[in-house]
Order: sequence, then C-alpha cells, then structure tokens
Amino acid sequence: MFLEGLQGPSAPPAPAPGDDTVQKPAETPPQPTAETPEAGEEGITRKPMSPIRQRIAAHLLAAKQNTAMLTTFNDIDMTRVLALRAQFKESFKEKYGISLGMMSFFIKACVEALKEFPEVNAYIDGKDIVYHHYYHIGVAIGSEKGLVVPVIRHADQLNFAQLEQAIVDFVNKIKENRLELSDLEGGTFTISNGGVFGSLLSTPILNMPQSGILGMHRIEKRPVAIEDQMVIRPMMYLALSYDHRIIDGREAVTFLKRIKECIENPERMMMEI
Repeated sequence: MFLEGLQGPSAPPAPAPGDDTVQKPAETPPQPTAETPEAGEEGITRKPMSPIRQRIAAHLLAAKQNTAMLTTFNDIDMTRVLALRAQFKESFKEKYGISLGMMSFFIKACVEALKEFPEVNAYIDGKDIVYHHYYHIGVAIGSEKGLVVPVIRHADQLNFAQLEQAIVDFVNKIKENRLELSDLEGGTFTISNGGVFGSLLSTPILNMPQSGILGMHRIEKRPVAIEDQMVIRPMMYLALSYDHRIIDGREAVTFLKRIKECIENPERMMMEI
C-alpha cells in the first residue's frame, strides 16, 4: 500500500488518505456533473474534490515541498520467512488464535534497524532534531474509502502475535467505521505495502513530519546468483524514502541493509514463538 501521509507526534492534526474512515458525521459526497459539450468539443464530467481529498492533497504536496526526499532501494530473498511462516502456521494459529502474517516480520526488522539508526526515527523541528526514544510504527491499511495509517504504539515491546492482533483490530475498526483520530496520531516511522495490490516498485512519500518510510512490494520469483549458481528465489523489492536533511545516504543504505539482514535471517526474531 502506498503511503498517503499523516501527522507526527508534535505536528498539528493532518489527514491521511482514507482519513474519512475516522468516525464523524456522514458527509454527502459531491455528485459529478456532466457538462454539455459545444459543437466539436469532447464531453467531460466535473466532480468537486471532497474536503477530505483536498486535505490529503495539501498534505502530500507539503511533504514534497518541505522535505529533501530521496529514495534508496534493495531486494530481499523471502525464502526463509516464507518457510518459517509455513512451518509455524498451524501452531501459531492454535496458540494465539490469529494467523502469522508478513507485516509482523517487517515491523520487527524495522524496530531493530531504528534502534541502530536513531536519525530515521527522528524528525526536524525548526533548527532542532527531535529524537524519539520509542517506536510507534504506522502501518498503511487499505479500505473501501482509501488508505489510512493507524499507529502501533511501542511496537518494540510487542511480540509477533500482539503485532498481528493489533493489525487485525485496526482492520476491523476500519471496516466498522470505528477508527478514531487517536489511532492515527503519534507515528515515528511508517511501513507501506504496495505489494498487496501487485506493485513491483514504488517511491513512497514521506509521512510528515516523520523522516523515513519503508515501501514493501510484491513477492516475485526471480533468478538470482548464489555461490556462483543460478537459482530461483522469491524476491521482494524494498524502498526506503527518507529526508536527506537529517539522514545521510550511507545511513539510509545501511538501514535498509539491516532490514534485509533481519528478513533474510528471521530465526533470531522468531525465537519468541
């Protein structure tokens, strides 16, 4: 899912795409109007932007205009994560009553990387850099009305089952139109998974005032060279968009490599299961 932003901990409330799923009085959507073309002209339909869409547009434009955004990429071999999910699928479900998904692995990996690179978990406030000593991870979730980015607070203190349960709870809130503004506030880093829609590669937009966002993409079997042998592996492209004002290229590349290491060697993260 592609990020469409949300405010950070110290910023005034700002919308995320799909912010219209937050509980509020029902709005009557603007009705498109067809304009009768003059002779020789093509017909068009003009539809006013809803207030929510206008706020989304303004927020995204501000992210592009007010940050020095850059994106770095890497690819990840998903073989071991997929194997572990298959191995523990039944026992995990039986023990916790919830399925073991993909996102919990990436949240765990991001937390590990954020601990090593605190600038990615920080933001710029005027002439200051504000470092967070906690890890509130925003996860982009699709809904019929758009994308929202609810925040899993203190993700470093949660196990795989608690992370998966938090995501399921947010999905249910969105479906039932029970998502609250407080669910969307306070994120320090965001993960967006465009792969569920089939995206091969993208450059996610920063979720201001956060300084980093990770974009996941679809898993696709590709030939790769391992120990001079060509083999077929399930691969995923990752994209890290970051604010170059606070994060140097070396830090960004190394941060993404750290996530790659965690995902390609997930056993240590899985020891709690």
